[in-house]
Amino acid sequence: MIKITLASASPRRRKLLMQLGLKFDVVASRVKESLSGSDDLEGAIKTLALSKARDVADRVKEGLVIAADTVVLYRGEIFGKPKDPAEAKEMLRILSGEIHEVITGLAVINAETGKKAVECVKTRVKMRTLTEDEIEGYVATGEPSNKAGAYAIQGRGAALIESIDGCYYNVVGLPLSKLSEMLNKFEINVLTRIIK
Repeated sequence: MIKITLASASPRRRKLLMQLGLKFDVVASRVKESLSGSDDLEGAIKTLALSKARDVADRVKEGLVIAADTVVLYRGEIFGKPKDPAEAKEMLRILSGEIHEVITGLAVINAETGKKAVECVKTRVKMRTLTEDEIEGYVATGEPSNKAGAYAIQGRGAALIESIDGCYYNVVGLPLSKLSEMLNKFEINVLTRIIK
């Protein structure tokens, strides 16, 4: 059986990967997340995901390593994780009533052979118009902390979202359908349970 390692400390990604019925270890990547100054955001986010996968592959030395990086993009500006509640409120004020994109770079690498697959998944998200009291109340829950765009669609943040166009799981942080396609290239099929 092929060993699988998730190169992320994110509890959300861990939970999502468990949904596919895979057994895996978790080894957090040490790669510093930075996308600033890039003209090719999709290319940069794929490169970052691959760097995370390679960092962990170099340490585990065997099996497949899965890595991802997710950002929120609005009018050309990247919304990462807010540094404090004030920044979270500001992000939500800007996104309120608007459409933004959630973009995830996804990488799978075989630690022994170096074979890799790298993809980028985009989802358009429409946030409903929020009142100041709703923004204050949501930020007070602490949920926006450590979340790109200052919200968690899988939590209370679901109440902020009017509609999405694309993969829901991408917005959570791990596009499962695309990941399943990529794992097929490594002879792992999560539906037929064929794991060689």
